[in-house]
Amino acid sequence: MMNKLHYEKQLLLQADLRKSAVKFIKIVNDLWYNHSIELVVFRNSILDKTPSEIIDLHKYAGNFVGKPISVYDTTQIAEVLLKQDLPPAKLDIGKLTHEYDRESFEEAHIHEFLNHRLKGIHKIGQFEPRDVVLYGFGRIGRLLARQLMSQTGKGSQLRLRAVVVRGHLDEKILQKRAALLKSDSVHGDFLGTIEVDSDNQSLLINGTRVYFISANSPSEIDYTAYGIEQAFIIDNTGAFRDKEALSLHLKAKGSSQVLLTAPGKGVPNIVHGVNHTDINPKKESIASAASCTTNAITPVLKAINDSFGIVDGHLETIHAYTNDQNLVDNMHKKYRRGRAAALNMVITETGAGKAVAKALPELEDKLTSNAIRVPVPNGSLAILNLNLKKNTTKTQLNNSLKRYALEGELVEQIKYSIDEELVSSDIICTTAPAIFDSHATQVHPNGTSVVVYVWYDNEFGYSNQVIRLTKYMAGVRRFKYY
Repeated sequence: MMNKLHYEKQLLLQADLRKSAVKFIKIVNDLWYNHSIELVVFRNSILDKTPSEIIDLHKYAGNFVGKPISVYDTTQIAEVLLKQDLPPAKLDIGKLTHEYDRESFEEAHIHEFLNHRLKGIHKIGQFEPRDVVLYGFGRIGRLLARQLMSQTGKGSQLRLRAVVVRGHLDEKILQKRAALLKSDSVHGDFLGTIEVDSDNQSLLINGTRVYFISANSPSEIDYTAYGIEQAFIIDNTGAFRDKEALSLHLKAKGSSQVLLTAPGKGVPNIVHGVNHTDINPKKESIASAASCTTNAITPVLKAINDSFGIVDGHLETIHAYTNDQNLVDNMHKKYRRGRAAALNMVITETGAGKAVAKALPELEDKLTSNAIRVPVPNGSLAILNLNLKKNTTKTQLNNSLKRYALEGELVEQIKYSIDEELVSSDIICTTAPAIFDSHATQVHPNGTSVVVYVWYDNEFGYSNQVIRLTKYMAGVRRFKYY
């Protein structure tokens, strides 16, 4: 009898928890679509989540900080946020709830607590939304399109207006483009609507028109003919790599800035969170977002170097195969990459070791690097073998990285994993470019030789870094509380 009563009580508690999660989801959506205020839980997006996913994210947050975080408490704080007159912002409701509980504010003083924590929220100046054009529509281009459309909300920041591709455009081609955007073998289906409007050579994504433009050269396009002004061009083709070639984009009528989604020559190579403040967004018209591997390792290397100092080291990236490789054995301009990508581990070069120095000059000539392409379509791992200036232990090293993941300038870049069963498929669709595997950390008895493991979604994590850098360069930064 007691077991049955206990089970019935569990059912009631679970139903009540899910009701609270549904209420929380409604407030999250109201804040986003009515006020352009985006809530996250320790950097994890909570838009378009189910009650089960919301409850699971709260459990993760509690494990991360070592103390339970209740959906009842986050809902309570979100309700107060909804009643306040706030400008567009991105707020970590998980961190706010944790701090509110830690500081023991009385329930009646939530408003006072939020005013104290968000005291700088009204200091962010007004800005105009920016039109975005994707030049290219491959793996990164389509993920950028998905993320830009998912984050549009009221359109107060970035607005995807057009995609530029090569070749003829007709209804059949547009249907194929739409199908590739809708369905992805790695990242799943796009959670939105996509319609083809061949008469206007466009796709209606979530009811919003995105033009498709066919062009052989960036300079021949007139964006103003499509109602696009001061366009921010994100070049994800990889065809234009230096300043001279990228400058062709600025000759197009209606364009104003260009960001390359690959390492660039003669232009600033930026890892957002590490060195983005080195450039003046009002003056810089061309920049590079570096590579996926550089974005994965640089934040972690900065954290370690700032805390312990790096003498030298070697990085090995175990990288998913890419479209550059052959599906079956065939001719290729580079040795080994001609062998079947899904059947072989392939040793190849990477410039990530040297590229780090462009964002962290203090590490110049201190790192060597190599890469191994492996038979997985996405999800990569960087192994950093480092010699440090200061002695440390595994616990000290891990605690240091956890602090960087919890507060400071690198919270969007470093996700601290406490999962003992973490494998490559688990990190797919992680927004952070670097997932620090705390259980894999190795420290030699000498205290200065360490090996750390950094996972990264080389497509999705990198795409989110590109969007962060775009927002910074485009001057549409909201107030953030992480």
